[in-house]
Amino acid sequence: MSPTGVRPTGARPDGPRPIEVRTTDYHTAGEPFRIVSEGLPPLPGDTVAERRATLLGPGGSGTAPRPGALDELRRLLVREPRGHAGMYGGFVVPPDDDGAHLGVLFWHKDGYSTACGHGTMALGVWAVDSGLVTAPGDRDVQVRIDVPSGRVTATVHRAEGRTTGVTFRNVPARVSARKVPVTTSLGTVEADLAHAGACYASLPAHALGLTVDRASLPALTRAGREIRDALDGHPATRHPGDPLLSGVYGVILHEDLPDTPSGPHQRNVTVFADGQIDRSPCGSGTSARLALLAGEGRLGAGDVLTHESVAGTVFTGRTVAGAATEEGLVTEVTGTAHRTGEHRFVLGPEDALGTGFLL
Repeated sequence: MSPTGVRPTGARPDGPRPIEVRTTDYHTAGEPFRIVSEGLPPLPGDTVAERRATLLGPGGSGTAPRPGALDELRRLLVREPRGHAGMYGGFVVPPDDDGAHLGVLFWHKDGYSTACGHGTMALGVWAVDSGLVTAPGDRDVQVRIDVPSGRVTATVHRAEGRTTGVTFRNVPARVSARKVPVTTSLGTVEADLAHAGACYASLPAHALGLTVDRASLPALTRAGREIRDALDGHPATRHPGDPLLSGVYGVILHEDLPDTPSGPHQRNVTVFADGQIDRSPCGSGTSARLALLAGEGRLGAGDVLTHESVAGTVFTGRTVAGAATEEGLVTEVTGTAHRTGEHRFVLGPEDALGTGFLL
């Protein structure tokens, strides 16, 4: 077994062998990201997207993957008592080709996502911290990462020998629909849809009679789940090139704050997967917001979106001038990522809880 990897179950002369896995944990603007970089079982596929499809299995989905050894490991790391319902992480896998430094399969409590901006930021900082990518002097260094939705870049900013921030350049973001009627228990509202590595539905929280604050989180979570379910199968949620990128991944409930001298200022809570709350302002979700605000004429060339989370942490985002493609706008989101610890998790054969539970 690798000293930082996974030891699978098996037989040995003195009894069953426990599962052991070591992780390096980061947080990006408060949202956790648990990295497993060595010792993973091989997963068939020539690309990260193909490996994700293998992991989901026949008939599986991003929030209901088929059972398997790697998914058992995901459950071990995301469920209590070793994790929690808000945990997020990634399995580091080979990139699609030599143009990237690494690939990643993103996971959460329900399964596997197609994109993750905060995870991309954490992986960029981890790649520099771990020496996987050399950061010469105090210059910025780019870490190229293959994710299921395409190739993304984390530019790690350095000064005086330390990391000061990280900028995530996403796959192109595009608006797919505006003012889609959605019926909820709080009334009928209108949602905007945008694809930014994953599909996000976006609407002002006040349309539901809610505010974006911690006291409102239960109501915001219920609303987010209702909206996601109501939009299931809507044509605008479909990705034109890949069915596995289709479907609403996250619901962004936002509110306006006074503009800064640089541009719009908003607070949001992103409800993703099956009711999970993003503690950060949501990296890929910020890309979706940038596409929507640019389309509304509220974000021009050179403008910066200041995007707050419900926890009070901040990302800044902008569109990249002259980099638009037929697929959409190229966006960049900047924040910080910090290592929180290194862990050695063990599941012994006598532990009746197995891979754990979620409350």
